[in-house]
Amino acid sequence: MLPNKERLHLAAGLLPAIVLTLSLTHMRAPSAERNPGAGRSSPKDSLTNYTIRTGSASNSTSGSNIMLSASEQPAGTRRMAERLREHIQNTGLKNPNANLQRAEVHRAQLAQSKSPAQIFNLRLNLAIELLNGGKSQAALKEFEGVRQYLAGIGKLTADNAAQLHHLIALAWLRLGEQENCLSNHTTDSCLAPIRAAGFHKLERGSRGAIKELTALLTEKTNNLSARWLLNIAYMTLGEYPDKVPAHWRIDSKVFESAHSLPRFCDVAGPTGVDVDDLAGGSITEDFDGDGLLDIMCSAMNWSSQLRFFHNTTNGTFTERTTEAGLNGELGGLNIMQTDYNNDGWPDVLVLRGGWQGVLGRQPLSLLKNNGNGTFADVTEEAKLLRFHPTQTAAWLDYNGDGWLDLFVGNESTPEETAPCELFRNNTDGTFTECAAAAGLAVVGFVKGVACGDFNNDGRPDLYLSRLGEPNLLFRNDGPKVGGDQKGDWRFTDVTATAKVAEPIHSFPTWFFDYDNDGWLDLFVSGYFLNDVGIVAADYLGMPHQGERARLYHNNRDGTFTDVTKEAGLYKVLLTMGSNFGDLDNDGFLDFYLGTGDPDFTTLVPNRMFRNSGGKHFEDVTTAGGFGHLQKGHGVSFADLNNDGQQDIYEVMGGAYSGDNYRNVLYANPGNINHWIKLKLEGVRSNRAAIGARIRVEVETTQGPRSIYKTVNTGGSFGANPLRQEIGLGQARSIRLVEISWPTTGKIQVVRHLEMDRFYKMREGELDAVPVALGTFRFPTSPNTGAHHHGHPTDR
Repeated sequence: MLPNKERLHLAAGLLPAIVLTLSLTHMRAPSAERNPGAGRSSPKDSLTNYTIRTGSASNSTSGSNIMLSASEQPAGTRRMAERLREHIQNTGLKNPNANLQRAEVHRAQLAQSKSPAQIFNLRLNLAIELLNGGKSQAALKEFEGVRQYLAGIGKLTADNAAQLHHLIALAWLRLGEQENCLSNHTTDSCLAPIRAAGFHKLERGSRGAIKELTALLTEKTNNLSARWLLNIAYMTLGEYPDKVPAHWRIDSKVFESAHSLPRFCDVAGPTGVDVDDLAGGSITEDFDGDGLLDIMCSAMNWSSQLRFFHNTTNGTFTERTTEAGLNGELGGLNIMQTDYNNDGWPDVLVLRGGWQGVLGRQPLSLLKNNGNGTFADVTEEAKLLRFHPTQTAAWLDYNGDGWLDLFVGNESTPEETAPCELFRNNTDGTFTECAAAAGLAVVGFVKGVACGDFNNDGRPDLYLSRLGEPNLLFRNDGPKVGGDQKGDWRFTDVTATAKVAEPIHSFPTWFFDYDNDGWLDLFVSGYFLNDVGIVAADYLGMPHQGERARLYHNNRDGTFTDVTKEAGLYKVLLTMGSNFGDLDNDGFLDFYLGTGDPDFTTLVPNRMFRNSGGKHFEDVTTAGGFGHLQKGHGVSFADLNNDGQQDIYEVMGGAYSGDNYRNVLYANPGNINHWIKLKLEGVRSNRAAIGARIRVEVETTQGPRSIYKTVNTGGSFGANPLRQEIGLGQARSIRLVEISWPTTGKIQVVRHLEMDRFYKMREGELDAVPVALGTFRFPTSPNTGAHHHGHPTDR
């Protein structure tokens, strides 16, 4: 299990350690509560005051208010809403979202304090809570007050001064983001290296940060964290690299892409899906069967409403949260879709409590799609009501009975032992927990779960990414001797044999066939650094102690080979939300990584890697315009406008209540490669066809070529649609499509399919059914234009 101190740093994302010397006592200033705050405090955060606004997802005051009365919701939804509301009420000031409430407590205590040590601690804690709560100007005033107070009593030592330079610079940087990237948002805001349309028009935040960081670097010239932030501050002003002092400048070459790529423009604002909130999950799926992909997104703030956006076919999305009956479904760091009852309608799983230890004793939610545009919370009815912190799970038919089961990766801490859970589908709308019997009641800080048949034996296996301890690969060995599909099942830990335990500090993970050899490979990203200086060191090729990613190539014999260095991925990526898809339809899977941690200083670009022929990966972050500096979470690759090119939707925002940011939608500008879309329907296999393996054989000028894909939602933090969008490169024609169905193991071959078309394929039927999809263009706004959404400027 991850040591408590280290786990808390990573889990809570504490501000950089502050050690200010007062009198003869060394005091560590608490960084608010030791858990990540989430969500912004506003009237809409109250369940009783919440109203859904149609049209733009921003916090505009325009739009008609529609409220569905609680009595009209299904009983299960009402009960879940009440549980979640009670949890908020019962935690009081322990609520990680209560930064500003805690700030007021500190302010009241400060008014009564006379002890120098108490005054120092309370004022510092007040400043930190204000910063975490989004009140940057007020935080600046308090940090300056601390500096003046220490100077007045003769305790402003060199170390204390350096720490305060850092904290004050941090508050200035956040103020600059709030006044520009949020209040005067453009399509280039916070995209590194920042272009003209993203330059800050209100400069005081970045100017203030430059002053403090310059002073810090003058005193501590080897401070890589300050050096990195200094370059970012100059970048926001359009003065990078020329005006950065040469001895602190980071060469612009480190941001250059390894391959050309047309720029993907962020159209979340004009399409109406630029939700402004905190870290959360995303799903892109056709929830109502109209052939258009909709969007669902969540945020980990306990008071943040799950949001549902319907694709309107005219290039925009309309919020239908209330109409869908989802009011009161609050929080959730991750979400994913499934079809647990085989009725053909995508259902939704909401995962809650991740990172929060005992405060994370929250229920998950299973939302049944009623097939009429509404959802019902059936968690209790399905016998899935449990109270453990989690943010990761996987749907799989582990026993091959044609019904999807659920594995939930829970987070155990020294204060909260929460074994992982395996829920067997009883085929009647209910589940039975059986992890211990199957050998899967793992105790650890599980951050990612990947499911895939790594040994091609027809049974889905599981990989668990754990933070601070070896990861685990479990091989599905089938029923125990004398057992059956409903009896005890055996999973065997084969991590040592497979050689896939690293990285020790890891987060998202997935199986994918990156080289199209018909065998699933494994990616798992690292998640550890002491401060943002390690990212700078990695960019600059300097030695550091940060955790790097791993790419494991399948050796086809039950073992894997670490090919991270050969593939160009031996990097500090600090990944949270992430997923894979095909940017350019060349038939090789690329991936996008949402980076960061709760620490406000962790302003590092999100990263996009293009798969170059299944041999290595090229960083195309800058070329494609993907280098967002804000925290990146749930990522979904999906062709949202049905033009054959995959777009990318990403949930943005941090963990503290003041670290909100707008979600992004990167529109694919297109390419000349071919594609095919396939929606599989199981008959004996689960109806969503999760776990089905696809091989598309195409004719090329060099001869036949096979492209492989497995039906799933992609990575462990963000959900792609279950219909498969497969790039075919410069194929001349499709020779055949081969489906290996998960329950029967039978191979189904379909021929005479055309490229650049969408087909539905049913298990056991010889012919595929072509489906015509309406296409449309996304509305765009010029890169030089700002989107004004009525955000307050007084921070």
